[in-house]
Amino acid sequence: MTIRLVLADDHPIVLDGLELLFRLEGDFEVVGRCRDGLETLEAVRALAPDVLVLDVRLPGKDGIEVLRTLRDQGPQTRVVLLTAALGERELREAVGLGVGGVVLKEMAPQMLVEAVRAVHGGGRWLEAGSVGPALRQLAEREAGARKVATLLTPRELELVRMVAGGLRNRAIAERLFISEGTVKIHLHNVYRKLEVGGRLELAVYAQRHGLGG
Repeated sequence: MTIRLVLADDHPIVLDGLELLFRLEGDFEVVGRCRDGLETLEAVRALAPDVLVLDVRLPGKDGIEVLRTLRDQGPQTRVVLLTAALGERELREAVGLGVGGVVLKEMAPQMLVEAVRAVHGGGRWLEAGSVGPALRQLAEREAGARKVATLLTPRELELVRMVAGGLRNRAIAERLFISEGTVKIHLHNVYRKLEVGGRLELAVYAQRHGLGG
């Protein structure tokens, strides 16, 4: 199966190198080359590639902005970010926006090829050796959020986020159109399910597991 690619980088030499890299492999077809964010979005819409290899630092719209737009448009194209460096905040946002892979430019070219194949197959490729601490923390938060979602009802989850956001019982009751007594009952059930000792411990738990208000 041929994997159709669009390549996006603002440096012509890098684009030439990437295109040559993938053309040397037997299972890739480069269908588009882009040098800024707007051109990249147009190419993805027009060409519907299987995978977009996307530099984070692009003029016009940067890689994160491109990811936001692609998420809102809901295309089927998977994305591998190619970057010289990626901060923890950018990494968190990229993963939250559904990026399939992150590869640092300092890595061996063959690693990018393997990453694109993995992402095309439905997997994820994140360079743990280079962004390990941020990835581990993100993975722990995602796992924690999934666990909480299986333990609590939607109403209880909503209430936890409000507690984490600093709202008191009266404000929560007003927002949810329920009585303060009902709020207390919900909180008691949440404390029991999450095995926390009270409101402050619940707020800390929520922040630690990505449920902050």
